[in-house]
Amino acid sequence: MEKAIELNPGRNFAIALGVLALGSAGIVAAPRLDSPVSETMLDTGVFLLTGVVAVMLWEIGARAQQALPRLLAVALAVVVVFELLHTIATLEPLSTITIAGFREPRWRVGTWGPTTHLLPLAIVAILLLPERGKRNSAAFAAMLALGGFVLLALFEWLPRYVEPSLLGITRPTLVAAPVLWALAGYLCWQRRRESPILGMVALMAVLMVPANIVALYSRLADDSPATIAHFGKVIAALYLLMTLMEMSMIEMGRRQRAESELQLLNAQLERRVHDRTKQVEQSNDALKGEVMRRQQAERRQQIQIGRMRLLDRITRSVAARHDMSSIFQVVIHSLEDYMPVDFALIGLHKPDENAVTIAHLGVKTRPIALALAMPEQTGIAVDGNGLARSIKGELVYEPDISDVPFAFPARLASGGLKSLVIAPLLIEGKVFGVLLVARRQAESFTSTDCEFMKQLCEHVSLAAHQAQLRETLQTAYEDLRQSRQAVMQQERLRALGQMASGIAHDINNAISPMALHTQSLLETGANLTPRIRGYLEIVRHVTDDVTATVARMREFYRERDPQVTLGPVDLNQLARQVIDMTHARWGDLPQRAGVTIEVRTDLDVALPPAKGIESEIREALTNLIFNAVDAMPQGGLMTVRTGVTGEVTARGVRIEIIDTGIGMDDNTRRRCLEPFFTTKGERGTGLGLAMVYGAAQRLGAELEIESELGRGTTFGMIFAAATMAAEPVRPVATAASVPPLRILIIDDDPVILDSMRLVLELDGHTVTAANDGRAGVDAFRTAHGNGEAFAVVITDLGMPYMDGHEVARAIKSVSAATPVILLTGWGRRMGEHDLPANVDRTLDKPPKLLELREALAGTLAMAGQ
Repeated sequence: MEKAIELNPGRNFAIALGVLALGSAGIVAAPRLDSPVSETMLDTGVFLLTGVVAVMLWEIGARAQQALPRLLAVALAVVVVFELLHTIATLEPLSTITIAGFREPRWRVGTWGPTTHLLPLAIVAILLLPERGKRNSAAFAAMLALGGFVLLALFEWLPRYVEPSLLGITRPTLVAAPVLWALAGYLCWQRRRESPILGMVALMAVLMVPANIVALYSRLADDSPATIAHFGKVIAALYLLMTLMEMSMIEMGRRQRAESELQLLNAQLERRVHDRTKQVEQSNDALKGEVMRRQQAERRQQIQIGRMRLLDRITRSVAARHDMSSIFQVVIHSLEDYMPVDFALIGLHKPDENAVTIAHLGVKTRPIALALAMPEQTGIAVDGNGLARSIKGELVYEPDISDVPFAFPARLASGGLKSLVIAPLLIEGKVFGVLLVARRQAESFTSTDCEFMKQLCEHVSLAAHQAQLRETLQTAYEDLRQSRQAVMQQERLRALGQMASGIAHDINNAISPMALHTQSLLETGANLTPRIRGYLEIVRHVTDDVTATVARMREFYRERDPQVTLGPVDLNQLARQVIDMTHARWGDLPQRAGVTIEVRTDLDVALPPAKGIESEIREALTNLIFNAVDAMPQGGLMTVRTGVTGEVTARGVRIEIIDTGIGMDDNTRRRCLEPFFTTKGERGTGLGLAMVYGAAQRLGAELEIESELGRGTTFGMIFAAATMAAEPVRPVATAASVPPLRILIIDDDPVILDSMRLVLELDGHTVTAANDGRAGVDAFRTAHGNGEAFAVVITDLGMPYMDGHEVARAIKSVSAATPVILLTGWGRRMGEHDLPANVDRTLDKPPKLLELREALAGTLAMAGQ
């Protein structure tokens, strides 16, 4: 056997080292070799040899799928670029410098340093680079190029030559080069077992070290040391090239030997196969019959496996659908594409009509069906059409429908169809539809096909049943979700109502002093200026509106009082009042933010009075104005318009709030009246328009909304016109109508206590105040024992330790004839028929002065005083 040739880098290294020594001696002995021409030739040789080595290493790395040769090739390629720059600088010096009286090419000297340092730096970096970093050659090349340009700039800045210094060195800037090459050679030699290329690079580094040491003693770009350094680079590159070529040749020889051995083995194998085949052919005649039988069985098995795969594919596709239409579509499409069939449809059975309605047609089936006047939703009578057996649950197969006497098969035969299979679809033993497939060839369905159709219908029936159950469950879930939302809404309203109850009490207590003092000032302030009186009237209106709003808060958790008295309301006057009251919202606040909202009025001077409640309409208009202002964040125009609508016999009084804001889309417009629905985010509560809707329902008014995105919104409220029938004159209670009385007032709020005491004393009464229930009862008992009984007792309902009911019971136990008036801040008005025990009259907070006087007069009349 031929002996294998082994790679011997040491032999090539010895030759290269000898050539380097002889060449260096020749350069020193022959000064004529020290010339720019020699330098240029050597630089060109280095450039070409380095480029060839880079190409060879890249090819080796690509062929062996190794990162190390590719990275070395990338490093050499970058060095080639800088070697080219050095060679060009040698041929065409860009500038010159004067050293020791000689003019030398500046860049010729400046470009030697980067090329000398860059390659050993790259080799060290490759060896120290982690495995993951060795995968990106482009990034490595970019970083190496960047380093080369940094070195180029550095050596451009450093001095080229100096006077002989330590050890006679004239180029100290190149001291790092032999050190780097020694380090690179050491690292490569330590890791030479990983790749033979590292051993070659280590020996190459040994050649580069003396060449770079000699360069330290050069005084000119083309003197003997510089020429020896260039010659050393050429010898090192030539050594690496020759060693790589030898390695490639050895590898090629190994491959050729392996290929020759493989060809020999293949030839031997072919001979053995030929001999074996001949033996098999000789015995094959006896086994042909068995093989044919097996082939037929395999074909049948393959067909069966294909049917099972098709059934599995259809089942999986059907399982992903949740409605019957898509289930039918998947089944028909799969049968047409994979079975295949020429005609396929699914029909649904209608027992009441004794017919089958075509529910779905296949894509290939549709043209034939249209030609036969059988589009989808066409009904096919069961009786007399050959469908009766399938409706009973049987699988029907007609090999040739040309001779079938029924109308429906004959109709299919007229379309060129010959064989037919009809399979029933059953749910819980009842046929709800049929699957019909047909082909143009007679007797083209096998028993396997029929069995497949039967199994397929079972899966389709199950999926259809699940789809029906899903639809039923979805409907039930939707009903449950709506019920849950309704319950949650009710619970939310109940919680809000409970919270509103406490808020109502606190608000009524807070505004009671303001209401009493305002009424007293309006009544007794004869010297008030019209402007001050107008301000007080606004305060009185606002107080009344707050009182009415607090009273309506109980509607969140309690049924509304059925008796609501609607009176005539002047909408023009009410509109002006609301505009004045909301001036801060549409005028001051937007202007502070640099936004201008213009308000215009278009009021019908002949507007009849509307039937309603002034406070509720005022509140609804206030909410509509606030809503319009929020709809114009960039400013705009808001118009308040009144007018008459309808016929003379059934006129309505209309008031509109029109803005030029952002408007609403259809969905928002439909939902804007729902409680807690808002498009304002955290700034909105979703109750403003809901309260407007509630007021309209309470007052029997119509609410109209017109809106378009970007065009603004119009809210209109239409009230019934009030009849002008004369109302009976109601006597007004004054301070003079009630004689001076001794009155006991009991309340735990000192501000309310002082306010009521003050207004009653202004009416001429003698008032004693008690700040809780126990103190009031004690004062009443003391006065009664002293013969100075109180004519009337006015007590608050909600007090600590002893509430109003307990106070009334204690008062009546001492003096049953003493009238007791109960004040409540809970927003509950009580009539005479549902007064609490021991209470003669109730008043809501804040009490009106007129109502207080009427209550005093009424209780005195009941007591016979």
